[in-house]
Amino acid sequence: MKHDMTKGSIGNTLVLFTAPLILSGLLQQIFNWVDAFIVGNVEGELALAGIGATTSLYNLFVTVIVGFASGISVFVAQQYGMGEEKQINRILSAMAVVLGGVFLCISFLGVLFTVPILKILDTPYNIFEVAREYMRILFLGIPFLAVYNTYASVLRGMGDSRAAFLSVFVCSLMNAALDILFVAVLHFGVAGAAGATVLAQAVMAVFIVIYAAKKYPLLRFRLSRTCIDWAVIKKGAGLSLPPAVQSGTNSVGNLVLQRFMNGFGEKTVVAITTAYRVDSVILLPIVNFGSGIATVVAQNIGAGNQERAKKVLKTGGLMISAISVCLTGIVLLAGKHLIAMFGLTMESVEIGRMFFERIAACYIVYGLAMAMRGFLEGTGDMLFSGIAGMTALGVRIAASYLLRQECGNMVIAYAEAFSWVALLLIYVFRYFVKNRRKR
Repeated sequence: MKHDMTKGSIGNTLVLFTAPLILSGLLQQIFNWVDAFIVGNVEGELALAGIGATTSLYNLFVTVIVGFASGISVFVAQQYGMGEEKQINRILSAMAVVLGGVFLCISFLGVLFTVPILKILDTPYNIFEVAREYMRILFLGIPFLAVYNTYASVLRGMGDSRAAFLSVFVCSLMNAALDILFVAVLHFGVAGAAGATVLAQAVMAVFIVIYAAKKYPLLRFRLSRTCIDWAVIKKGAGLSLPPAVQSGTNSVGNLVLQRFMNGFGEKTVVAITTAYRVDSVILLPIVNFGSGIATVVAQNIGAGNQERAKKVLKTGGLMISAISVCLTGIVLLAGKHLIAMFGLTMESVEIGRMFFERIAACYIVYGLAMAMRGFLEGTGDMLFSGIAGMTALGVRIAASYLLRQECGNMVIAYAEAFSWVALLLIYVFRYFVKNRRKR
């Protein structure tokens, strides 16, 4: 089935391609919410704080996988735009084997070194055991995420964003059912929540592999020596390593910031980590619209249609701005109530509300930054995008420590807003420099 995004209405193309991405992203976040929601209401705020204390550590590995996958998606989209469909099977085979193997090793090491890592993060003693128990089990699901994201990125590059939605939908239903069984009925606590997540991730990976093999014969392959195509790996690594390194660096920075946040005590930890859960859902349309821009731009660049690629940025930028303004209104009106759903005390809910009041006004800045990032990555400018992301992280960490005395625990919101402004300015600068060189 052809998914040609080099022709027709740009607005319609972006909406039709991005809508399933947004829906699958929402389901993934709800997937993450279910653990927190059930644990918070069944086991209490202390258990929820223990899960929150692992968020940055777990996201380190997840974001590296997603970052690598974003490069694979651009690689596939460019090949698809060129009409080189036979090359796509080689990309899938090589990347699935490499990523699956690497993250299988990482999973083993993660289980082995969970305790020392949590100690380095200065995890509060009263939630340490909960965090250790939850994190060790979650590490077992990381190889499944690697396989899932590899397949999802290849399908996305081919213009099929429906596959991710269907697989996450199946996974979310299973996760919710298992969470209720393991935590609410059998009272396995955080271990039950983590086990439900890992089993659901395994099902998600199996589902998307079967979907791809049945719907696209060119995506069928068997494990063999020919799976490792070094030319493909080299080209794929050139596009995938920069966003993976950026994502990994950002996550390491978030570990630093997690330690920084832990210093404000368990109330701030549970309030801000819960606020980020809500925030991550609110921002999904922006993030996925940026990914949609990247894929549509990449197909057009592969087809040699530079002018249409620029029009994708303009149209996408206007659409993402409108979305950002709407999301600001939603989070200001409903953010406090969404945090309260997780069973937090009124003191913690108030901290979360204050966080939203300070960060929501900058959603439009973040939206424009994601539009610019999508365009640049779609043209293959992955290395610069990675450098920009790491620079913005540096701004965020520096602002956190420099403004701590003046802003207290709300420095977490201000520092992130400053990093978004820095990111947008860097991307805009790069865009104009590249255009000037081409004239």
